[in-house]
Amino acid sequence: MDETTAAAPAVYRSYVAVGDSFTEGMCDERLPDGRFRGWADRVAAALAAEAAAGRAGEPFRYANLAVRGKLIGQIHDEQLDRAVALGGELVTLAGGLNDVLRPGCDLAQVRDLLGRTATALLAGGSTVVMFTSTDPTRRLSGSARLLPAILGMKAYVEELAREHAGRLVVVDLFSAPCFDDRRLWDEDRLHLSPEGHRRVAAAVLEALGRPAGFDWRAPLPPAPPRGRAERLRADLHWLRIHLGPWIGRRLTGRSSGDGLAPKRAELLPYEG
Repeated sequence: MDETTAAAPAVYRSYVAVGDSFTEGMCDERLPDGRFRGWADRVAAALAAEAAAGRAGEPFRYANLAVRGKLIGQIHDEQLDRAVALGGELVTLAGGLNDVLRPGCDLAQVRDLLGRTATALLAGGSTVVMFTSTDPTRRLSGSARLLPAILGMKAYVEELAREHAGRLVVVDLFSAPCFDDRRLWDEDRLHLSPEGHRRVAAAVLEALGRPAGFDWRAPLPPAPPRGRAERLRADLHWLRIHLGPWIGRRLTGRSSGDGLAPKRAELLPYEG
């Protein structure tokens, strides 16, 4: 074989998604059953089509254990054993940002739990995909306090990738300025919009060696300028509808994911 020819990417026959609202698919378009679609479903659909085209001999299977609002300790305690038992050939792992958003976050503990979760998934034989967070300081005023922790998490995820080269893949969202555009985010300013989910799905597939269907890093066409009054109305709406309830849940120890089950708890055939 010509040494200059890149090896073909692995064809995955099963995929398990682990995480919080980012991976659940919050604020993407709705599925017929009312649940959100999300970038993980989009990745699963692409891999299912690939497996079908390659006639892998068995149906592509997909599970999504992610639940909105989960902290990394809850992801470790509630999703890890199930993910290992399901034994997906591919696993995506995203978590820790909900911890970072909270004042007084113990970053060392978050990194430790994230690392233990990733190591256990790798020990089960899965290829693991992890993420660096987008940079909120480029789009959200008042978010500068989060940057040291986000940079610390970014460095740790990249260190894990070096330790497990070839088996742990990192999707670098931090370095993609397209995510500075408010149109890639829902009006709550925390979850991705449908366009944001589409771009994350493309980024994951690219990281797995698939040809990019489009340039997910490309900026959107310029948006019409917003006047001061329009910006003020949007800020007041966000404070009342989104930030206020979020603070209320923090003060009372509640989570948006309390009582919710994963949307795909079993590793079942999936066609997209």
